[in-house]
Amino acid sequence: MFNLIPGVSSTKLVMVLGVIVAFFLTYFATKIGMKSLPRDAGRAFAINGSKSVGKPRGAGIIFILTFSLVSIIFLPLSIESSIYIVLVILAMFSGYFDDASSKPWGNLKKGLIDFVIALASAVTYLYYNGNTFKIAFTDTDVTLNYIVYGILIVILVWVSINVTNCSDGVDGLCSSLSIITLASIYAFFKGFDIDPDFRHMIIFMVVAILAYLWFNASPSMILMGDAGSRAIGIFIALAVLKLGRPLLFIPLAIMLIIDGGLGLFKVSCMRFLHLKPMQNIRTPIHDHYRKNKDWSDTQVVIRFAIIQAFINLSVIYAIL
Repeated sequence: MFNLIPGVSSTKLVMVLGVIVAFFLTYFATKIGMKSLPRDAGRAFAINGSKSVGKPRGAGIIFILTFSLVSIIFLPLSIESSIYIVLVILAMFSGYFDDASSKPWGNLKKGLIDFVIALASAVTYLYYNGNTFKIAFTDTDVTLNYIVYGILIVILVWVSINVTNCSDGVDGLCSSLSIITLASIYAFFKGFDIDPDFRHMIIFMVVAILAYLWFNASPSMILMGDAGSRAIGIFIALAVLKLGRPLLFIPLAIMLIIDGGLGLFKVSCMRFLHLKPMQNIRTPIHDHYRKNKDWSDTQVVIRFAIIQAFINLSVIYAIL
């Protein structure tokens, strides 16, 4: 291909253009479209929940559609990647309709939708990639029965969707942690030279979230809602699967897992086992630190991000 700049391929220039388009298209689409989004009614049991009253929510519909459009335009998408984009969009729409609903959807309805999306993700991944994955730190190949691996993939996707969703309770927290997690996964894609097209999709997603974060930094002007958090959650799960090292989800997304996952664990124990663990700890954990430790919203975001960045850099240094 003809090189416009010596030493830089035309493909790289196209990808740089895609990154620029992803950021500014998301920025201006958000700036223009926020007036048409549903308004937040506040969260009765959340710390500082009243501060979100009246803010546009469901902004995930903007940056997820922008990410999808840019990926379609700038990448030679395979059938597999195209299916993943459709699944991300479906997760986004399921969240957006909940955001826009006058009466919040029940956990059973949302859980069933998440299960169907997770099942479709597992079937697609296994069909195109098989049932072998690597143990991250040893680089050992492990092959599981298709059904067993499929069940584990469903669990991974379902957990990723829900812990990411639960972390979206502080301005900038979910987006900041997601950016760090996805950027770290991208570093592994680059280091192992894996699937360049999906690698570029990760960057497009990171850039789209960055443009959204411009408006969501504390004090926020807009909220991503379930439309954003659920779509980001499934994309993170798909990214670690495509990396071929799904166990890296644990360290690379550990703050999302702790923040949202402990709340899911606590509720599950109370509902199904009639136990009351962690009675002195508020969940999600970001509410515990705001209420019990008097951390400001900014302190929560920055400190959680510092911990996640430190862990991820350590993992990257240890493996690559």
